[in-house]
Amino acid sequence: MSQEKKIYGLIGKKINYSFSKKYFTEKFLSSKLNQNIYKNFDLSDINEFKNIIKDDIINGLNVTIPYKEKIIPFLDKLDDEALKIGAVNTIKFDINNKLIGYNTDHIGFLKSIKPFIKREHKKAMLLGSGGASKAIIYALKKINISCLVVSRNSYRGDLTYNLIDSKTMKECQIIINCSPLGTFPKIKEYPDLPYKYINEKHICYDLIYNPIETEFLKKCKKQKATLINGIEMLEIQADESWKIWNS
Repeated sequence: MSQEKKIYGLIGKKINYSFSKKYFTEKFLSSKLNQNIYKNFDLSDINEFKNIIKDDIINGLNVTIPYKEKIIPFLDKLDDEALKIGAVNTIKFDINNKLIGYNTDHIGFLKSIKPFIKREHKKAMLLGSGGASKAIIYALKKINISCLVVSRNSYRGDLTYNLIDSKTMKECQIIINCSPLGTFPKIKEYPDLPYKYINEKHICYDLIYNPIETEFLKKCKKQKATLINGIEMLEIQADESWKIWNS
């Protein structure tokens, strides 16, 4: 591979905690791609994105909260899966410097949860209705698992938190936190659920990876649920991004 300087990066908001910079920096070192650089582009507003692509020659970008949907109008094209999902977490700059949006979140999620899926897991409850949840819905449809989206706002989901009852918890044997609740530094926050109805048949998955065990997962652990955090999903989606940038 060429040893010319290449710049990659992550766009998001308040992303000093981010996994991606450390992961790709270590990847570049281990692969002897020492001239490659991975930067955090911390944007207070999505319109600042224009300055990034104006000031730097970028070779590839990842996108995180809260811009996975907001980035779309700035792109020249979406690949088929990103178009169906309606959210982007990877941007490729093609040979004509056109910006093409992809979504690798759904690949990372599906590969990380599949080993835990059993016959009784037929319905999932998604906590949060943003770009991350859209990728999860797309992934679960591929394995015929239906989704119920919970949101603080009734117009964004199927129901609001205050409407979750024992019947809902029993029906949804998979519970996925797609919201930022519990992310560092606000590690004491957690989704408002009736946790007493969770049991050993539940899979409880938190897309958050910092901290490794969130308050949400701690509460589910007390109820003997199977726990999954976001680390493996992140590693898989990052590797898939790398493949796209180099394709």
